Amino acid sequence: MKRSMMSAAILSLVLSADGFAQQAENYDYWAPQRAMVQRGQQAVFMCNGLFTSQRTLEQVFSQELAFLRAPIGTVLGGDYHVDYERRAVEVGTPGAVPVMRAAFRDGIGCIILAPDQTLADIDELPELTLPLPAGDPAQIPWPDGDLIEPQPLPASIDAGALQAASDWAFNRPTPEQDTLSLIVVYQGQIIHERYADGINMDTRTRTWSTAKSIASTLIGMTVDQGLMALDEPLGLDWLPQSGSAGSDPRRDITLRHALNMSTGLESIDNGGMEYATGSGLSYWAGSSSVQGALARALIREPGTRWDYENYDTLLAIYAMKLALGGENTYAEFPRKALLDRIGMRNTLVSTDRFGDFILSSQVYTNARDLARFGLLYLNNGVWDGERLISEDWIEFSRTPAPATVGRGSQYGGQWWLVPEGRDDIPADAYSTNGNRGQYTVVVPSHDLVIVRRGLDYGRQGFSQWDLTREVVKAVNQGN
Repeated sequence: MKRSMMSAAILSLVLSADGFAQQAENYDYWAPQRAMVQRGQQAVFMCNGLFTSQRTLEQVFSQELAFLRAPIGTVLGGDYHVDYERRAVEVGTPGAVPVMRAAFRDGIGCIILAPDQTLADIDELPELTLPLPAGDPAQIPWPDGDLIEPQPLPASIDAGALQAASDWAFNRPTPEQDTLSLIVVYQGQIIHERYADGINMDTRTRTWSTAKSIASTLIGMTVDQGLMALDEPLGLDWLPQSGSAGSDPRRDITLRHALNMSTGLESIDNGGMEYATGSGLSYWAGSSSVQGALARALIREPGTRWDYENYDTLLAIYAMKLALGGENTYAEFPRKALLDRIGMRNTLVSTDRFGDFILSSQVYTNARDLARFGLLYLNNGVWDGERLISEDWIEFSRTPAPATVGRGSQYGGQWWLVPEGRDDIPADAYSTNGNRGQYTVVVPSHDLVIVRRGLDYGRQGFSQWDLTREVVKAVNQGN
């Protein structure tokens, strides 16, 4: 009797109302890996905060590490070590969870090491020793340099409304929205620039996914040169190899699919796994940013569904690397093709330990460099009279990905677009979008570029479109 009652109890637990068995996984099998990734995050945040951003340990713990729910140690000390001579950070102590390490490399920023590497391996990590362009930016007029002569606001700008927009950005109702800087460029000139305490015009911080728009720009340059094409297959050696490249269904994935976040490949970074596996392992744990991207299975027809995935961007970057040919050409390409040409001297494009750009997230820069980047797009791809990006590429960047049409139309070619149904801001605005509040908004109809940098944490929720609404109130198009 007892045995039959026990069986019935078990059945009642595993059978749903319709009589079908349900399986539920309650144990987090990824917990040890999440702990490793969090140590890696802290190592990267601390390393870049100290040696890329040139901030104090107190500032790093109060702002950079606020993103982590439970950072290891405090500003007074703990299970971490800062090696100021080697410009490196170690987080954790030896045990079941590996000690994670990050080291600053010239021209690149901080690189995360693999769990089995030590600081003795630093010299094996990539670096970029390419000299900066000639000249002192403090003596070069904006936008190529940082020299800005005081001048009155244009008559078409309402000073009170502009200040109100600035106050709206900085005086947030929640401490989770931590604005670091705000720049407003109107008709090519900076008309408003403001920084939080402890931040100045030289402070570099992480762009997060704003890097994707920089990546798309570099890829667009290779397309303009005829080295790549939007509607041709990526031409990659997919993993695992199927035995015959011609039989692999992933061979039909094009560059357009990747930049539209519509490859049809299995999503790895979503579903709560971003900080356990997937691209997070290259961001925070020293794995290759390429291998994981190549190893995803095709689960739907390319182009039919939009799915925001870091690996899609990394696939496009890897295809660009192959198109450029040669490690040195690839390593120097962001600087020579874009950054040096528009005065982005403060921008570091980081790599994994294998030298592959993590251009889905890992770029460190300041607000003025992002304002220059936005101004390039506002000028329709022309800088100092020279066309750097084709009008066709800018149009692609601003065109909704086909899989988003009718479902928000909020995403183009690695740029974010004004969502369907939003009528309180100019419809032609488009924006970069990075975690923790990294935005560069371009508003062609109002001749505006708006840059907002933040170190938001927790729930976050700062809206670049609400900020755009507030700034646009200051522009009187009748004058």
